[in-house]
Amino acid sequence: MSGTHPSLEVNVAGIRMKNPVMTASGTFGYGSEYVDFIDLNQIGAVVVKGITSVPWTGNPMPRIFETPSGMLNAIGLQNVGVDGFIDKKLPYLRNFDVPVIVNICGKQVEEYLEITEKLDAADGVAAIELNISCPNVHSGGMSFGVDPKLTDELVKSVREKTTLPLLVKLSPNVTDITVIARAAADAGADGLSVINTALGMAIDINTRRPQLANVTGGLSGPAIKPIALRMVWQVYNAVSIPIIGMGGIMTGDDAIEFCIAGASAVAVGTANFINPRASLDVVDGIEEYLEQHGMRSIAELVGSLEVTEMKKFR
Repeated sequence: MSGTHPSLEVNVAGIRMKNPVMTASGTFGYGSEYVDFIDLNQIGAVVVKGITSVPWTGNPMPRIFETPSGMLNAIGLQNVGVDGFIDKKLPYLRNFDVPVIVNICGKQVEEYLEITEKLDAADGVAAIELNISCPNVHSGGMSFGVDPKLTDELVKSVREKTTLPLLVKLSPNVTDITVIARAAADAGADGLSVINTALGMAIDINTRRPQLANVTGGLSGPAIKPIALRMVWQVYNAVSIPIIGMGGIMTGDDAIEFCIAGASAVAVGTANFINPRASLDVVDGIEEYLEQHGMRSIAELVGSLEVTEMKKFR
């Protein structure tokens, strides 16, 4: 041990945090669900589940299925709606000294703008995370996040409605994620969350029916970590704004890999379902690594991957 006591404090995209570990949207409820297991004050930021303009009931059951090294989910963004969140969920979160980041979703640009305006005026919101994996009803159900023009339109529109830090959560279900990353950055995003779940499915061979009522769902957990790492590295070499890495992070070592690939912070997701204290374990693991290597902060690791003849995407 070097005796060095590193600072874990970070400022990512204008969000000041005690440490670089967030919770991933959709895996941590509204934060209150986990207070019996962890002290919310000890994590970097709470990212709540996706919020829409009106309450959504989500998809029919079954909508979660365990897979090797991961899980499929097709929850369908069940939530209380932006008014319900501001009136019933946000006041509780104000009791904690932790940034609250609100993930927002919609099926058309106008819905995103309505949510953004309400959150911008609410007390206690530290940042907005834009979920661009939602289907745009005006484009035949095409996801905002698979088309750079749709991404540009949405991010620019939301950017005009708020002064809060704006994160854009990128979908891995694209041919080249750097194209979408550049579009989001050029349109005014302050940071990028990389990545959302990967589209997958599972089949019951006895009934010959899908395991999910929605047929397909989002794959998360350790199974997607290699994909997420690759995409974080690609995006890091394509844009100059901060990246929050996510996708299969279970331990401090996993988080360190993401930082080396280019992430300035990380988000713990599926691990929360099997270990409610996973985010704090990751914080401890990062601190231990920095101490062992005599580093003063996580910033010394970000983008430090050594690759012979590294291919640049800028």
